[in-house]
Amino acid sequence: MEYFAHDRLETRVATTNDLKNGMVLKLEGQLWQVVEFQHVKPGKGPAFVRTKLKNVLTAKNVDKTFNAGVKVETANVDRRDMQYLYNDGADYIFMDLETYEQYHVGADIVGDAKNYMLENSNVIIAMHEGQILFIELPASVVLEVTYTEPGLQGDRSNAGSKPATVETGYELQVPLFLEQGTKIKVDTRTGEYINRA
Repeated sequence: MEYFAHDRLETRVATTNDLKNGMVLKLEGQLWQVVEFQHVKPGKGPAFVRTKLKNVLTAKNVDKTFNAGVKVETANVDRRDMQYLYNDGADYIFMDLETYEQYHVGADIVGDAKNYMLENSNVIIAMHEGQILFIELPASVVLEVTYTEPGLQGDRSNAGSKPATVETGYELQVPLFLEQGTKIKVDTRTGEYINRA
């Protein structure tokens, strides 16, 4: 059997026992990222792996079950440290921190990550065969509240919340006592307020 250099780079074979969150599988010619997985050993019958997969290109989520130990094809994903430079109206511009090469990434690929990216912030960009697949952010980021209604003095309860806009333009719910200019920690997975930074 003849191998071409790019074929060796492109895919590898693993078993369902090797699954990890963030791993990218190649199923039926499409790339799927493992969002979560669970090994299940029922009392009767063979063990299996229950997974939640996200289509890398369409962002569609599916639940898929595999028998334990089954071979799956994994895509070789190159994760690179990059710096978000700016948005030029159509694309988001990133710079590879090793090569200083710049990449133009469309809004469809950036998706909700735009809500948490400040200029000059570092992200990880996942690529497969030179194609940008998705952007990985830290679990939380610190952003400044640029607009919110004045806080209610003395209201330290968590009973209520109000909308606030942060410096990226993203709007989220925050506790009533928060003031404009406050730096807050935001969960990049849920888009929710965590605490004051």
